[in-house]
Amino acid sequence: MSESVSRETLEKAKLNQETSKIAWSELQRYFAQGVVLRVDDSLDLIDVSYQISVDNKSAVEAWVEQGVLGAVSDEQAQSWFAEDRDLWAVVVRPWVLVQERVQERF
Repeated sequence: MSESVSRETLEKAKLNQETSKIAWSELQRYFAQGVVLRVDDSLDLIDVSYQISVDNKSAVEAWVEQGVLGAVSDEQAQSWFAEDRDLWAVVVRPWVLVQERVQERF
């Protein structure tokens, strides 16, 4: 039996494997270059990175207008640095997308 897998599914799987936890302090040079984008935790990091990779301008513009995707502010960067925060990150050239890790509650 042969199942076809969509290109979108394959690309999202690839992006998922390229996503990792990283300390904000390790992303400082990218922040200084202005290439770090914050993805709100209401969005799926993999879906956002995929939509950027396929240049889906309408989706990206909508997220920016809603305030759920955008540049990391200086205040946020300082807070993450002071807290030695770990974030989820994935590279979609030229961007580095970051998202705060949801804290597990037990």
